[in-house]
Amino acid sequence: MQPGDTVAIVSPSGTPDPDQLRRGAERLEGLGLKVVLGPHALDRQELDYLAGSDAARAADLQAAWCDPDVSAVFCSRGGYGAARLLDLLDWDAMRAAGPKVLLGSSDITALHHTFGIELGVPTLHGPMPACGEMAGGQGPEPRGWEHFQAALFGTPQPVPGDRVLSPGTAEGVLTGGNLSLLASMCGTRHHPSFDGKIVLLEDIGEEPYRIDRMLTQLLQAGAFTGVRGIVLGSWVDCGDPYPVLRDRLLPLGVPILAGLPVGHGTPQLSVWLGALGVIDTESCSLSGQFRDEQQAR
Repeated sequence: MQPGDTVAIVSPSGTPDPDQLRRGAERLEGLGLKVVLGPHALDRQELDYLAGSDAARAADLQAAWCDPDVSAVFCSRGGYGAARLLDLLDWDAMRAAGPKVLLGSSDITALHHTFGIELGVPTLHGPMPACGEMAGGQGPEPRGWEHFQAALFGTPQPVPGDRVLSPGTAEGVLTGGNLSLLASMCGTRHHPSFDGKIVLLEDIGEEPYRIDRMLTQLLQAGAFTGVRGIVLGSWVDCGDPYPVLRDRLLPLGVPILAGLPVGHGTPQLSVWLGALGVIDTESCSLSGQFRDEQQAR
């Protein structure tokens, strides 16, 4: 992206706090971006965990993506609800609109995953406009904000880990995101597959036994068949997840890098999903290049 580009902010999941959304939009404008708000971005419906009806949220997302003046679609926040939109979107029309940037994290994993399958575009996993990392009252979190700008404007920086669970190097298209969302897509037509790829996993508020259950579901569903490497992000309020992560993932025999500040923690660094990623456990880092999937094969 470049200064002067237009960003549309939509709410495919929960309703954002209006003050946080305003601050986040102002900070994006401070980067030289033009910001427009989806008509239903602040809606709330009877199911108060959703930002308006499914039809309205899907219409905002599709209209923003298909608008030729919009270079990027930023999801205001996560929460719950993005997966409810997947069968309401006109994927043919969105493919015809050409590539642009989708930004979000947490519940937006459902969109990251499906945009990769349906549209074949890399998407940016990072801080969202109505969340504290970007919209905090004292300013954006400095390290995550700098890292976000580098990723957005074309010079993504490596992401350091703090521990190695299984040594080695691996290269492949980076995929994944929130573990709960990935597990919930098993058995749907958007079933996850990590074949030939590096998978990112993170979560929040999940007890170790539930992490075990979700990993077991993905393993038994064949999602990890052919995986080349694993990077583990933040596990906020998950107790000590590492015993179960080792138990379930080490038998895969691939490099595993852990402790990346990616996901729900602070700072929240940004990574491109659907682009080439490289695990190097000697330097304890994940790096990547903005390249298409064919180059990673």
